[in-house]
Amino acid sequence: MAGFAPAAQAACGGVQHFSPSKLRRPGQPPLAVGDSVMLGAAQQLRRRGFEVDVRGCRQMSEGLRLIASRPLPDVVLIGLGTNWTVTTAQIRAALRILGPNRVLGLITPPEVGGVASSDQRAMRAAGKRWRLRVKVLDWVAYSAGHAWTWDGMHLRPEGATAYAKLLSRAFKWPLPALEMSIAKQPAREPVDAIRPPVARPA
Repeated sequence: MAGFAPAAQAACGGVQHFSPSKLRRPGQPPLAVGDSVMLGAAQQLRRRGFEVDVRGCRQMSEGLRLIASRPLPDVVLIGLGTNWTVTTAQIRAALRILGPNRVLGLITPPEVGGVASSDQRAMRAAGKRWRLRVKVLDWVAYSAGHAWTWDGMHLRPEGATAYAKLLSRAFKWPLPALEMSIAKQPAREPVDAIRPPVARPA
């Protein structure tokens, strides 16, 4: 299932873009890229300060083309994988597009029947491997046990509120460049070590 027939592609709907209704911090708002799951929370996300770009049936390959084609903010969230797979190679490609000073947020995609998937495993592994640059928003774990969807994937109103709340953690993420610059700061010498020596009487 590498792609869709034209009729099926048309049934998925076109791209919908939502600008944030407010800015939570200086600079460009975080960009959230998703499929029909994220579409269910698009209004809640824009009200919380996200720029949102969604399309039903969107696959990771399309998401990569999108982020490669436009200026990017410091934080980019990707909520894809419901309609095909997300691989480690694709996550690496996203990191190359973002560069070393941006944060990539990966939202684990739900699967029919609530089963575990290779997408989820790849995202969680990426969060451990690239700790400064990749943050995992584990929607699958966060939503477990809640009746927040009507089909196991697509959001009810209360699910949309919970989804937007989870993604809003992105506003507190430090940027990799800042974290690395702090880590490289030399430790301060103890005060006693920098005092001039006291002259002793002869």
